[in-house]
Amino acid sequence: MRIDYRWIPFVAFLSACTMGPDFQRPALQTPAQWPEAAATTVTDVVRSVPVPEPVDPLWWNSFGDPLLTELVTRAMDSNLDLKIAATRLAESRAQFGQAKADEVPTLNGNASYTRELQSADGVIGLLGGSGSPSATDTNGLGGRQGGIPTQSATSSALPPFNLYQYGFDASWELDLWGRVRRTAENASATVDAQNEARHDAIVSTAAEVARDYLNLRGTQEKLRITRENLAFAERTVQLTNERARHGLATDLDVANAQSQAESNAADIPQEEQQEAKLINAIGVLLGEYPQTLAAKLKEGPAAPVVPPRVPIGLSSELARRRPDIREAEAQLHAATANIGAAKADFFPKITLSGSVAIQATQFTNLGSWGARSYSAGPSLSIPIFEGGRLRATLALREAQQQEAAITYRKTVLSAFQEVDDALTGFAAEQRRRDRLEASVQASKRALDIANKRYIRGLSNYLDVLTAQKTLLTNEQQWVDSTSTVSTNLVALYKALGGGWDAETGQYASGGASLR
Repeated sequence: MRIDYRWIPFVAFLSACTMGPDFQRPALQTPAQWPEAAATTVTDVVRSVPVPEPVDPLWWNSFGDPLLTELVTRAMDSNLDLKIAATRLAESRAQFGQAKADEVPTLNGNASYTRELQSADGVIGLLGGSGSPSATDTNGLGGRQGGIPTQSATSSALPPFNLYQYGFDASWELDLWGRVRRTAENASATVDAQNEARHDAIVSTAAEVARDYLNLRGTQEKLRITRENLAFAERTVQLTNERARHGLATDLDVANAQSQAESNAADIPQEEQQEAKLINAIGVLLGEYPQTLAAKLKEGPAAPVVPPRVPIGLSSELARRRPDIREAEAQLHAATANIGAAKADFFPKITLSGSVAIQATQFTNLGSWGARSYSAGPSLSIPIFEGGRLRATLALREAQQQEAAITYRKTVLSAFQEVDDALTGFAAEQRRRDRLEASVQASKRALDIANKRYIRGLSNYLDVLTAQKTLLTNEQQWVDSTSTVSTNLVALYKALGGGWDAETGQYASGGASLR
């Protein structure tokens, strides 16, 4: 087989053609700076402020709680959502390998052995007459030796025979219009999208562990306050009963004291239930069964406080730091590549194929030169009538690309909205927390005064009851607000894309590569 090398430059030129638009990274018009809430200075009202410094990937360490750091680190290794995301990334990489393989020729080896008997009443029976064995001109030998016999002495069309064969076959689609390259480009962009989806899962997992842990510590603090108030209420019941026996208190005072004690006791089961739910939630995030972490989390430190300074980076860096924005960009890239593949389907498809085989009816002849056979040549496939399928496919791919572009823009806008909301919420909740803290201090003084006046007989028990209810309410609201400040900070770090290193693609907690 002779190869005409004069065609090689022409084929190489055609193979360089690629249909469809090339992907262009979308231009972003981001805000020049963060909103005013991010520039708040430290005052007596706002104690923790955002500062335009690089975001710390290990942001959970800023709470100064070793147990929180341990839980987040364990979640990075054992969280099931992260394992699912890693599996999907592996799937997309395998699919990319499949698409990339179409760019090179395929080569297959084959070998076979068959024992055959042709039917006397089949096609062979149409090739000649009857009587003595004769040979046809079917294989071009003109009835001479080597021709296919039409009948044998036993009146069968052909005697049973063996057929041995082995060889190779190869094929290669000349990617003249870039269909295969665009398909591989789509698969590569899909790998990038899955990789960013895994990064986003890391950010979400770290935030969920921290949020549940901080809510757990807040619930445990509320439970402690409720138990303290219950103990105070029970002592008040004893005091009121003692005063009633001496005629210094009425039965109404005793009933009110008992009512307050029972009310405090009724709050405890609900808070214990919430504590158990949060422990279970943290366990699931770490891939553990319910209550596995109960012993570790029930006896823990007090709720951690937020740091005085919160690095939030620059607004211009957000789009490159948020994994969901990068994922949306990769999905737009994949959709753009699909347009090129759809356009390439309108053009002819040329495939080069060939085969080399050794075939013989006798096993000992497989090594002879005469047993060789080969075939080689191009095949051409031209779409003539598809019933509008190709045009509909192209319209679909263009619409999908437009959808991906809109989704990308929406993702960017949502990201800046989340950061703005988180900054506003973080600052506002701190102001509310500080007011509630002042309210708690005032309520404690009011209860102390009311209790002393009641013991001295200067007021009735209703004043004590009112002061006690007010204190309990304010204390619980203050604990809730303190927890909300912490969880709002977690929401801010999540909105900023904290939890992994955008520059190196490393786990923020362990250093394992994510690329």
